[in-house]
Amino acid sequence: MPVKHIPDIVVGRLPQYLRSLQRMALEGRQVTSSQELGERLGISAAQIRKDLSQFGGFGKQGTGYDISFLIRQLRTILNIDHDWDVAVVGAGGIGSAVARYHGFTDRGFNVRLIFDSDPEKVGTQVGEHTVQDYAQMAEIIEQAGVHIAMIAVPSADAQDVADKLVKAGVKAILNYAPISLNVPPGVYVQYIDPSIHLQRMTYYLSR
Repeated sequence: MPVKHIPDIVVGRLPQYLRSLQRMALEGRQVTSSQELGERLGISAAQIRKDLSQFGGFGKQGTGYDISFLIRQLRTILNIDHDWDVAVVGAGGIGSAVARYHGFTDRGFNVRLIFDSDPEKVGTQVGEHTVQDYAQMAEIIEQAGVHIAMIAVPSADAQDVADKLVKAGVKAILNYAPISLNVPPGVYVQYIDPSIHLQRMTYYLSR
């Protein structure tokens, strides 16, 4: 059977649902509804039901969603029912902050490696990690079997970093550099550029 195509915008909302459900679980909640979930997230209940229906039936009319069950299902759908090792490239301000951040662990991600090309940074500690030499990055990543990387280098260097990551077997890249990357089919890239989000917000400030 052909694999069902799920719109990326739908996939992008699933982590929001998961995060809100996990918060409900911490509050001791056992059941919720699309209406309540929508009110927490600012998304219509109809949209939530439509999104979840893409993956099957998870709730019952009149009884809502079992929170623990839906959390497990979303973790499986998002492929985070196991941990993923992550490499960080760039030990500057952003890269170091990412490597020190402990919030990834309980969301299915483990920062395992960090690299930099600056001789003064190579060998230093960033949190629990020792900064390794960028010149050896491809070999180390390939041997470690890491498939996810974060790029936190100047924009002029980002494409070269991406090329080396792809050759090392990385299939997913989170790019903090303010530049679009060219990658081959089968490699997925997400971008984080605060200035774009700020510009998007200032549009509404004039309205």
